[in-house]
Amino acid sequence: MNLGVSSWRWVLVLLVGGSVLLWGRGACAQPAPGPAAQPQPGIDVQDYDFSLTLSDTTDRIEGTATVRLRVETDTLTAVRLDLVGRSAGEDTGMRVASVFEEGATVSYRHTEDLLRIAPSVLREGQTRTFRIEYAGVPADGLIIGTNQHGARTFFGDNWPNRARHWLPVVDHLSDKATVAFRVTAPAQYEVVSNGALVADSTSGDVRHTHWRTDVPLPPKVMVIGAADFAVDTAGTVDGVPVQSWVYPEDRGRGFEDLGQAPPILRFFEDKLGPYPYEKLANVQSTTRYGGMENAAAIFYSETAVADGEDDTPLLAHEIAHQWYGNTVTEADWPHLWLSEGFATYLTGLYLEHARGEAALRRYMTRAREQAVRFHEQTPDEPLVDTTYSDPNELLNTNPYQKGAWVLHMLRREVGTEPFWAGLRAYYERYRDGNASTRDFRAVMEDVSGQDLEAFFDQWTRRPGHPVIEGTWRHDATANECVVTLRQTQDEPPFEVPVEVAVGDAPSRTTTLFLQGRDAQARVDCPHVPSSVRLDPNTDLLAELSMRRADE
Repeated sequence: MNLGVSSWRWVLVLLVGGSVLLWGRGACAQPAPGPAAQPQPGIDVQDYDFSLTLSDTTDRIEGTATVRLRVETDTLTAVRLDLVGRSAGEDTGMRVASVFEEGATVSYRHTEDLLRIAPSVLREGQTRTFRIEYAGVPADGLIIGTNQHGARTFFGDNWPNRARHWLPVVDHLSDKATVAFRVTAPAQYEVVSNGALVADSTSGDVRHTHWRTDVPLPPKVMVIGAADFAVDTAGTVDGVPVQSWVYPEDRGRGFEDLGQAPPILRFFEDKLGPYPYEKLANVQSTTRYGGMENAAAIFYSETAVADGEDDTPLLAHEIAHQWYGNTVTEADWPHLWLSEGFATYLTGLYLEHARGEAALRRYMTRAREQAVRFHEQTPDEPLVDTTYSDPNELLNTNPYQKGAWVLHMLRREVGTEPFWAGLRAYYERYRDGNASTRDFRAVMEDVSGQDLEAFFDQWTRRPGHPVIEGTWRHDATANECVVTLRQTQDEPPFEVPVEVAVGDAPSRTTTLFLQGRDAQARVDCPHVPSSVRLDPNTDLLAELSMRRADE
C-alpha cells in the first residue's frame, strides 16, 4: 500500500495516536477505526469462489460464496467466518439467506459480524465446502460511488480487514486461499480482478465476467473493480501481460503514466525471482490510498494517474508488493514492515538502478528526515509494534521509512550481493505463505553466514535511533585530523558504524564503530581539510552533526 510516502507530491501528516492523514491532491478519509480481525480457530480456508451481482439501480449486492476449507481440530463445533451483518435500523450490512453443504441446508447463526456455520460433526483432517447465499449494501470494503468524472464505479478496498464488509471470509492475512470472482453487472462495465480472465461475455444488457487465481492470497488483496475502462497492454515481461486500465477520459496520459510498469517489473524479476501471478494490471480507481497492491490488479488513486507527475516511485512501490506483502505475507500486523518497508526500500533500489546512486541517496535522505520527525512525535514506538488495537494505527512512518532504513543498513551489514541473495531466498522459502521478522532474520543469517541477532534486536525491537554529535580538530604536528563522536540521545547507546569523510572529493574516509557513548579516530590530514562530514554515503539512520572543535 502506498500512502503517498513514495510519491513526491504527497505530504504524510502524522497525528497524535498514530493515525494518518493524507494531505494533498486526491487525499481521502481513512478507514473508520475497528478492532483487528483475528484468525478463526480450527480451520484453514483453501479456496473461495464468489459470485456477485452488481446493479446500477441500487447499491445492494447479491452474493453466493463457495468456501472450501480444511478442519484442523476435533474440538470444533462450528465454522466461523467474518461477515459484517445488518443491524436493526441500519441500511448497510449483509444478511445471510441460506447455507448449504452438498445441496443440503446447514444450520447457521449470523450475529456480532460473525457467521457461525454448524454442520454435522467436524473432524480434524476433513475438507468441507459450504455455499453461502447473502445480500446487502456494503458500508465499506466494496466502495460503490462515482469517480472524478461522475461515472458510477465499484472498487474493492479491503485493507486491513474490510473484506468482511462484502465477503464472508476469514479476514486475517495469515489465512491465505485461492480465489475466483464471477461478476454479473450491467453490460457497460469492464471488470478487473485477481488472476487470469476465465470468461467474459455479454448477453443483452448484462455482462458476465469470471476471474480466477490459483495462487493463494490474503483477503486484504482479493478484489474486483468494475467501471467504464479503457484498457491497454503496455508490454509483456516473460510472458506476463502488463495492462493499464484507466477511465476513458484519462486515456492518453493514463496509458502514458501506467505504461512505465514493464521495466519496473523486469527489474524486480531479475533481482527477486519470477513474478508470481498470471498478469499485472495497473488500474485507475477510487481507492482511498495513493495505491493499493491488490494481487495482479493494483489499484491507484484516480488523481495519481494522468496528472502529469512522475509516477515511477508509486508504480515501483506497488509492483514490489507483489513479491512482499502479497506472495510472502507478514505473519501478523506488527510485522507490517516486512511488507511496507520492503516495498519502500525496493522503490529506492529501482530508482538507484534507473537513475543512479545519487537518486537513492536523495531518496534515503528524505526517508531519514521522515523517520526522525516521527520518532520525535512518538518516541516509544518500535518498528515491530505489538501495542496497537487497530491495524490502521500502524499506518505510519515506522513500517515504511524506518523499515526501508533497516533494509538499507542490513545491505551494508551483509554486503550488496548477499543482501540480494537473501531477499531471493526469503521469497523462495516463504512463497505463498507467511513470515515473521524472526523468519526473515533467519534467512539472512543463513545466506550471509553472520549472526544478526544484535542488529535485528537493535533496529526492530527498540525504538529510536542514535543522535551523534561530532567534533574534529587538525593536529598539525602529526598531520592528522582527530575526530571525536558522541551519542547524545537520552536512550542507551546504539552500536553502529559511522563513516567519516575528510576533505572534498576525493575525500579520505574512515569508519568509527560506536559501541558506547564516545569514540575517537585519527585520519591522515597533511593540511587543514575543507570539510569533515559524517555518513557521506547516507548509510546510517541517525541524527548527525559535525563541527570543528575550536569553533
